Amino acid sequence: MKDWLDAVKAGLGVDLDIDVAGLLDMTKVVAHGVARPAAPLTAFLVGYAAAQTGGGPAAVAEANRKAAALAEQWTVEQRSAEPEPEPEPEPVAQAQAQAGTGTGQAGSGPV
Repeated sequence: MKDWLDAVKAGLGVDLDIDVAGLLDMTKVVAHGVARPAAPLTAFLVGYAAAQTGGGPAAVAEANRKAAALAEQWTVEQRSAEPEPEPEPEPVAQAQAQAGTGTGQAGSGPV
């Protein structure tokens, strides 16, 4: 991966040491907590935000930290907003047997 990143940096004219582990950690949080397609888009936004604040390793690290914190907060909020799952209904034959209303065959219940 280092060779690929070096090639991309050269091709884009970027002279910046990349905190690969930090960026990958952030994209992991986003991919698993928000949505997989959000991870590369968030990484793009981290780079863009860093550039808007002057660029450089410190700007990237700060934008990356903010994005990871936002993703963690988003995940917690989304999970707390989800309704509790409803219990699974009992199979009809089991419910009838427990209620004493038949053997589970059509037309065999009480009249």
